[in-house]
Amino acid sequence: MAGASLTVRAPGRVNLIGEHTDYNDGYVMPIAIDRYTEVRASARGDDRVELQSEGFGAAAGFSLAELRAGERAGAATGPTPGAAAVGTWSRYVRAVVWALLEAGHRLRGANLEIRSTVPAGSGLSSSAALEVACGYALLRLAGIEPDRTGLARLCQRAENEYVGARCGIMDQYIACHGQAGHALLLDCRTLGHRQLPLHFAGADTRFVVCNTMVRHAVAGGEYNRRRAQCEAAVRFMAERRPAIRALRDVRSADLAGLAQGMDEAILRRCRHVIGENERVQVAAEAIGRGDAPRFGALMYASHASLRDDFEVSCTELDLLVDLARGLDGVYGARMTGGGFGGCTVNLVRADAVGHFEQAVTSAFRAATGQRPQIFICRASDGVAGVGGSRAAGPGGSA
Repeated sequence: MAGASLTVRAPGRVNLIGEHTDYNDGYVMPIAIDRYTEVRASARGDDRVELQSEGFGAAAGFSLAELRAGERAGAATGPTPGAAAVGTWSRYVRAVVWALLEAGHRLRGANLEIRSTVPAGSGLSSSAALEVACGYALLRLAGIEPDRTGLARLCQRAENEYVGARCGIMDQYIACHGQAGHALLLDCRTLGHRQLPLHFAGADTRFVVCNTMVRHAVAGGEYNRRRAQCEAAVRFMAERRPAIRALRDVRSADLAGLAQGMDEAILRRCRHVIGENERVQVAAEAIGRGDAPRFGALMYASHASLRDDFEVSCTELDLLVDLARGLDGVYGARMTGGGFGGCTVNLVRADAVGHFEQAVTSAFRAATGQRPQIFICRASDGVAGVGGSRAAGPGGSA
């Protein structure tokens, strides 16, 4: 029935620790943040999906029949050629609709009005917030109660197979399963998760995001190249130990023996992913004890590994981490997201946040000529209808 409408919002995310581990069947620890993509969806009397956005770009549109007839058959072959004519942001929406149709969902035409407070290209997962918000809204508009884990899987498929970014499931999963006041420890192989209350003993703390204002495109070649290198490493080591299906299956203590003769660059990629998986586990223990100094030290170690072994940092990110390290009241800092630009996340004592912002802004501007965007982020709930209750989704234990 035309005229039905609803509003949905889905959050961006900050990954506290566990970078480039999700597509290696590993462990991650993100939080959903209080920056959102909001979609107002209204039903149409035809099968058109019409898109308007305050910030993403020009209006766009397509028909459901167009996707069914022209684009569904070649699903597994990679990015769909016909999508290239659609604007970059609208391609993500088109991809989600494609994935929902592929899964057999009977959708209806809709007008989607989109606005977002998640900075695009910043490593805070604006794409997953857009995907999840639109997917959730279209399912609800069709009278389907979304399964949160199922929706996360479909949105990941949309980005992998339609957009061409070979991301893991972390971003879509936290956009669906975030919980206020908690970090989420996710096992990306089993999709079991645990919610970790964010309370540090004897320290009133905040997670502060610093945006370098350097834009990156995750669908670019470097991200996909890192994933290909990880897969090459698995093939190499599986010849010696067939039980290895992903870097998740290797421990740091075993790496030297398994990697003899491996290309040096690929070995460094392995060293990061395997060590990062181990850091996530130790970080979960630190949160359980409320140990802010230990958690912060793991953040610094994670950044060093991303910079030196995985080589996805950049001058501006390294500068922000170095500036944070020298300030009183800062427990830890690291880049967050795919890298090559974007943001750092910093664990800062609450009474030091004001000085932190002033000092980092001044020093970063002096060094680069750019003013960083700095804001406190609060761990927030996942996707929900605006003005309605948030239904509980399926859970699990990591």
